Amino acid sequence: MTDEEKIQVIFLTNDRINKEKALEEGITAYTCEEYIKSLTANPELVDRLACVSDEGKEIEGGKIIFPEHIPLSKLQQGIKSGIYLQGTYRANRENYLEATVWVHGDAEENKEIIVQGLKHLNRAIHEDVVAVELLAKDEWVAPSSVVLQDDGQNEENIENEEEKENILKTSINKDMLRPTGRVVGIIKRNWRPYCGMLSKSQIKEARRHLFTPADRRIPRIRIETRQADTLEGQRIIVAIDGWPRNSRYPNGHFVKNLGSAGDKETETEVLLLEHDVPHQAFSQAVLSFLPKMPWSITEEDMKHREDLRHLSVCSVDPPGCTDIDDALHYREIENGNLEVGVHIADVSHFIRPGNALDEESVKRGTTVYLLVGFSLLAFSCIWEMNHKAEILKTRFTKSIINSKASLTYAEAQMRIDSATMNDDITTSLRGLNKLAKILKKKRIDNGALTLASPEVRFHMDSETHDPIDLQTKELKETNSMVEEFMLLANISVAQKIYDEFPEFALLRKHPAPPPSNYDILVKAAKSKNLEIKTDSAKALAESLDKAESPTFPYLNTLLRILTTRCMMQAVYFCSGMDNDFHHYGLASPIYTHFTSPIRRYADIIVHRLLAVAIGADSTYPELTDKHKLAEMCKNLNYRHKMAQYAQRASVAFHTQLFFKTKGVVNEDAYILFVRKNAVVVLIPKYGLEGTVFFEEKDKPTPKLEYNSEVPSLTVEDTTLHVFDKVKVNIMLDDSNIQHQKMRMVLVEPKVRHKIVRTTLSFSNDEPKKKKKKLQK
Repeated sequence: MTDEEKIQVIFLTNDRINKEKALEEGITAYTCEEYIKSLTANPELVDRLACVSDEGKEIEGGKIIFPEHIPLSKLQQGIKSGIYLQGTYRANRENYLEATVWVHGDAEENKEIIVQGLKHLNRAIHEDVVAVELLAKDEWVAPSSVVLQDDGQNEENIENEEEKENILKTSINKDMLRPTGRVVGIIKRNWRPYCGMLSKSQIKEARRHLFTPADRRIPRIRIETRQADTLEGQRIIVAIDGWPRNSRYPNGHFVKNLGSAGDKETETEVLLLEHDVPHQAFSQAVLSFLPKMPWSITEEDMKHREDLRHLSVCSVDPPGCTDIDDALHYREIENGNLEVGVHIADVSHFIRPGNALDEESVKRGTTVYLLVGFSLLAFSCIWEMNHKAEILKTRFTKSIINSKASLTYAEAQMRIDSATMNDDITTSLRGLNKLAKILKKKRIDNGALTLASPEVRFHMDSETHDPIDLQTKELKETNSMVEEFMLLANISVAQKIYDEFPEFALLRKHPAPPPSNYDILVKAAKSKNLEIKTDSAKALAESLDKAESPTFPYLNTLLRILTTRCMMQAVYFCSGMDNDFHHYGLASPIYTHFTSPIRRYADIIVHRLLAVAIGADSTYPELTDKHKLAEMCKNLNYRHKMAQYAQRASVAFHTQLFFKTKGVVNEDAYILFVRKNAVVVLIPKYGLEGTVFFEEKDKPTPKLEYNSEVPSLTVEDTTLHVFDKVKVNIMLDDSNIQHQKMRMVLVEPKVRHKIVRTTLSFSNDEPKKKKKKLQK
């Protein structure tokens, strides 16, 4: 090999001593920064270097803004002795000067600590694990009802921040005060790459700019870039490097350009990345475990499987549903009783423990739908019932079924209601519907809650895939019919796997909400002279049933929507690691998920447990390890929560697309919540929620009086109460391309503005908007 052909070895290190040793031995050595800056042909790579200023290295000449973080060793001692509390920091989406710390551990006292004000927040970022110090009781505050967003451009104007903090300190009922603290140190940073947009500096040729994350809970991030002109109007990814004490915002660096803001593909990728939804293409290793097509049932597949192809089985699903994973049958048997079966796609037959397809599924929390032909492999739960829907016998079997009909909810309803149709499928549907009504009544009598949430359905253009119509989902009797038998199957399977495996059954529970969660509901009902009892799920269900108004029929739906907001999140857990199994919303002592293995990985584990319980499959070590199962439940709960958030964000994005060409739309609305400077309204026609603000930039602020007890907001001489019917104008506000939003303006009742600027502390102007808007 000639000298010219020799490969040059370069040693990259950020360790000073290692670099010195390498140079002593004649090895070419650079720090990462030195090497990247030497690549003069690619100056844009410098943008991707992590900023060296971190918590320990302040920016020269900067004024100290934040208290010093206590070192980790002292924090651990303080937590052990009870001086400090450890918890997860949750930033407030509506108020950037407020956060909540959810304290780790089982103690009921001081479980949730409020943190208010820039210095008390002390550079913590959403999802960080922090140490907090409780303040004296006379310094405790109440959760703020004001909407504050950090839209200011002057990053060092701390006096402005102090003005805003005063907005939070209003006279408040002592009963509303909550444990309050301050962040004294960071135990673990949980930073991730953040999607958002560059807020280009006003200074010509500047390299330092602010990045505004898409998630309002994340503070702005200061980055250095030479590509500001190129990146303006683009969705980009930025990583945080550190947060010095003398900087209003953390420092970070540019990672990647995702594409133009507003572009459908770009926005969809942002939505998936921001909610940590795995969406990369499946690898060849994963795809290699799919069954080879054309696929057919073999003799081996029929082992331990019952042939049920003679039964009149049918599926009932939403229109356009492609992942049909459940089917039902009903028939009278010789002894005069009824046989009812729920048949679920046997996905676990194809996804075997430990293979690449299984490992990918557990990461994603969802599975791939396998089209397996006309005859379907199923896992069946079959009951013998009497005509009062009382269960006499339950059995479970792996099966093969042949679906005789695939119906939408509307088609099934038409068959049930038809006077002329009397075929086997229609007769089965009528029998199932009759039993379902009895089952639902029993559940409600036991205290199960019937809540409401406005769900929307988009009708898409077949060519552009843009939404062309937006409607709230209409629920039919057949929706409830299917739901009742899915619930019953889930309860029956939960009991079976717990009886067989009391230490490692995968179950699902719904904790009862703490009494304080119901405050807003109780006050809202009281304002309409109605009493809502919350001492038990049954008392709550009964009082909701009685909460009717002959002159205001929609009031009951509004109360149920509000009740939904008071609920806790349902979670998966391992039976051997918990002793509270109760499902509050369903009023069931035990529950699991068995009926949707196509879209939930939890159901696959339940299928595997059930298969072992009935002798249809063999076990494997991870299935009977309660610690591994508990860890899996933690991941499933996280994935489930993020999928819900992603779905809501997707609905919001498609709603914006729908209204983009509509101009101003006038609609009826109801007030759901009142804030100190705004009201939140629900528009039933579209299932849409939005905030009506009563302050406009460059206009006098109206006189605002907020009453948390009633609850109400008086704007000048007009008083607005929770549940009041109003008229609003709806339009898309795309003035800030980073945070496009639906803008709501109150039309009726008309608020007459007086040219008087109020001196009330909570009615200051909204945070000043950016001087310069980003271009589309």
